[in-house]
Amino acid sequence: MPSTSGERWPDEIRDPSSLLPVPVEVSEQEIDGALALMDTMTADNLTGFRDEYTAALSDIIVAKRETREPTAVPEPAEPQGQIVDLMAALNESVAKARTDR
Repeated sequence: MPSTSGERWPDEIRDPSSLLPVPVEVSEQEIDGALALMDTMTADNLTGFRDEYTAALSDIIVAKRETREPTAVPEPAEPQGQIVDLMAALNESVAKARTDR
C-alpha cells in the first residue's frame, strides 16, 4: 500500500516515453537558417542597458540590512511615442485588405 511519502500505485505511473516529442528530420539549411536568425537577434553591445529591477532590489536588501527605508524610486516618465489602439489598427488593416481584393 502506498504511503504519503510520494509513492504511487503502478496504475498511476505513465510510461515517460509517451511524453517524448515526435522525431523530425532537420536539414542543414534549416539549421543554418536558425543559427543565422539567432545571430541577427543577438545583441553584441549591451552597454546601453541597465537592470533597474536588480538594482532596486539590491537597494531594498541593503536598506533592510541597515534598518533604514530604501531610497525612493522616481516615477517613470510618460511615454514619448504615440499610443496606438491595436484593435483599431487591426480593424483598419482588415478593412483595407477587404477593399484591396
